[in-house]
Amino acid sequence: MKLPLLGADDIEALGPTGAVNALEAALSGGFDPETSPARHHVTVPGGELLIMPATTQRMTGVKIAGVAPGNPARGLPRITGSYLLLDGSTLLPIALLDGAALTTLRTPAVSALAIRHLTEPVLRHAVLFGTGPQAYGHLAALLAERQVERLSVIGRTPQRVAALVEHARRLGVDARAGGAHGAQEVATADLVLCCTTSATPLFDGTLVPDGATVVAVGSHTPDAREVDTALVSRSAVFVESRAAALAEAGDLLIPLAEGAFSVEDIAANLAELVTGGELVGRPVGCVGPRFFKSVGMGWEDLAVAAAVHGGPTP
Repeated sequence: MKLPLLGADDIEALGPTGAVNALEAALSGGFDPETSPARHHVTVPGGELLIMPATTQRMTGVKIAGVAPGNPARGLPRITGSYLLLDGSTLLPIALLDGAALTTLRTPAVSALAIRHLTEPVLRHAVLFGTGPQAYGHLAALLAERQVERLSVIGRTPQRVAALVEHARRLGVDARAGGAHGAQEVATADLVLCCTTSATPLFDGTLVPDGATVVAVGSHTPDAREVDTALVSRSAVFVESRAAALAEAGDLLIPLAEGAFSVEDIAANLAELVTGGELVGRPVGCVGPRFFKSVGMGWEDLAVAAAVHGGPTP
């Protein structure tokens, strides 16, 4: 049996809105992200291998992703991999997808789904940390969901910052380069997107205004974080699933170890946020920022892969 091969063009054709809608449909249909199988980490010579299975009654899938820190210096993508989509009842393969392209679409879609439910339709000032593929993907997903009046881009390499600023301007956004540490930009933001490989906080969390939303997607290990304890301790916290966040999200685990955050402080997981069910912890309308932490989960890949393949909601 010859498997259909769905490459980057096929995946990109779904678009940010299609990917967000696929995720929302899965959660609205009753999928519980707390039941999604855990990600498996394997250390290999080139970096790290991530094995991410997921299953529903209709479909099953597994992503094998490589994280190769040395690849960018070689002119190669940092994230590699493939996704195998299978029929849920027979486990016969249905399609093979480009895993890196799937991740590039899926991760911003998860953030955009949270943004859909946590922010106002018009954002006066958005701040974007990062200049890699996820930064470009998050910009596209953000613009599909919200009107952005002004965008500040912050990164380590001026040339890459300038390229992303120019890209945003071509999309019709009033974009500009931010300062080296983003202090002034964060202090006036109503949305902050963290899409970096940094293992230490990017900015002072006390500067984030009350009512602003911060989204962090760059880290998925217990000892790495993009935001500091100050932000977490004063925010309403939202996660994809409590189980995944408390296993992998250093942004939350470090404040937890410091005694500045507790599990009860998680206001909702993504399913609860989408369905509008009863939220635990501090309500959405509380004083302080809103913080959404994403580590990436297998069910998200499955939902988007199924949509790319053209099948029903898994």
